[in-house]
Amino acid sequence: MEFFRIRRDIPFMRHALVFNAISVITFLLAVFFLATRGLHLSVEFTGGTLMEVNYSEAPNLETVRKALTDSGFSDPQVQNFGTARDVMIRLPLVKDTDSAKVSQQVMATLDKAEGPKAELRRVEYVGPQVGKELAADGSLALMLVIFGIVLYLAMRFEWRFAVSAIIANLHDVVIILGFFAAFQWEFSLPVLAAVLAVLGYSVNESVVVFDRVREVFRNPRKRTMTVPQVLDHAITSTISRTIITHGSTQMMVLSMLLFGGQALHYFAVALTIGICFGIYSSVLVASPLVMWLGVKREQLVKPPKQKQEAVV
Repeated sequence: MEFFRIRRDIPFMRHALVFNAISVITFLLAVFFLATRGLHLSVEFTGGTLMEVNYSEAPNLETVRKALTDSGFSDPQVQNFGTARDVMIRLPLVKDTDSAKVSQQVMATLDKAEGPKAELRRVEYVGPQVGKELAADGSLALMLVIFGIVLYLAMRFEWRFAVSAIIANLHDVVIILGFFAAFQWEFSLPVLAAVLAVLGYSVNESVVVFDRVREVFRNPRKRTMTVPQVLDHAITSTISRTIITHGSTQMMVLSMLLFGGQALHYFAVALTIGICFGIYSSVLVASPLVMWLGVKREQLVKPPKQKQEAVV
């Protein structure tokens, strides 16, 4: 399926050095922010108290947040979930403080605050040990996904393609984490799920482009094309498919970003960054790497077997 077809190949590889320089600078900035600022981990990873409160009328979240801050709660996270009358409150871990007392203090603060009356629906306490286990399990899940992708690419493609795709995919993950470290956005379990989704999404784009590259290399009618010309042709011929796939996905993600509320906000932000940089890395990072690693037609086209003549 194609919306359009570009008749003349776009010379992407002519500017490969510029694209990869931009990629290296962005990658180094992401690593710098991760090393200096680190991730702003959510209550799931650090431990703390999570409360679900229902109001008789839709409250002003800023008023609720200010009331909690004035009462001595540091960095309270207040957001809607479900309906405008349902509010989720997350409070960081406070040493030597019982979770039951924390919830009682919160409800006392909300009762004194101006606005509609609040009713406590649910309280959960995440201890520091549980938070560490979640962080370890999340890191393990990320490593297993990366290992699975590496194994798949190694089996599917010649090693130069596999190495290029792996570097491009890890590039996307580090840049997403770099954005969250730079702006100190909350890194929660939904964001981790978004990072895992981006890994699979990005590798799919790389596979599509590399499949077309291999197809062009094996086409006898295009033997006169050089390696940069083959890469330009493969990328240009998949642009329509890329726009359809990523455009439709981004429309869904954008709807979550605009209308999903605070609960889905950073999940959608991570997906948006991943989709944008996934296109960039699959097309303008992985492909030049394949070229610089020295891919040749002979590596993908098996020479015809010579039939031995029978000796009489």
